[in-house]
Amino acid sequence: MSSTTSPSGTTGDPEAPAVEPPDDELIAADVITDDRPWWLQRPDVSTATGIVILILGVLGFISAATLTIERIELLINPEYVPSCSINPVLSCGSVMVTEQARVFGFPNPLIGIAAFSVIIVTGVLTTARVWLPRWYWAGQTLGLALGFVFVNWLAFQSIYRINALCPYCMVVWTLTPILLILSAGRLFGDSPRARDLRGWLWVLLPLWYAIIIVAIGVHFWDYWSTLI
Repeated sequence: MSSTTSPSGTTGDPEAPAVEPPDDELIAADVITDDRPWWLQRPDVSTATGIVILILGVLGFISAATLTIERIELLINPEYVPSCSINPVLSCGSVMVTEQARVFGFPNPLIGIAAFSVIIVTGVLTTARVWLPRWYWAGQTLGLALGFVFVNWLAFQSIYRINALCPYCMVVWTLTPILLILSAGRLFGDSPRARDLRGWLWVLLPLWYAIIIVAIGVHFWDYWSTLI
């Protein structure tokens, strides 16, 4: 029995195994992806990471927005007591009226509102499995790095110069380094060295928290000791 050959190159014999031609488009796509410049590559980010970024962004936005509202209330009524003025140490009101609270001529929380809005957008896109290019992560990492430097300066000023702590500000202090590490981690590949670097960043995070906590505990010990 003879078999016929179809134009596609496969035989008409029903018992013959089907031979699929190579998918040239897929091969070409893989080559293009591998050959893309570093800043155009789109790292895969897990949905869990996207959800964490989104939650942290929302918490930061709420903190910054609340501080802005409290500041407006204080401008309207100088006798107003902010909701985060709890005691002589935990007192947003004492921090809001200082020069450090408006470094650029306007209330610092306005920077937080803008910055955390970007973080929320990043979290939404990442959760929706939109793969953002590395240039985007690089820009966000740069912004968060500057924010982290600003946070350290504000923490020093708050503890050692203003002698008061703003609870909502400390929420931002807590969130910023986590977001920085999550964002910076997208800049690296998946090599063993890159994984080691990400691991070390997570090791340094609790060390930074410990330094801030010890500084607060030691500097305000006279007050904390009265609560024991």
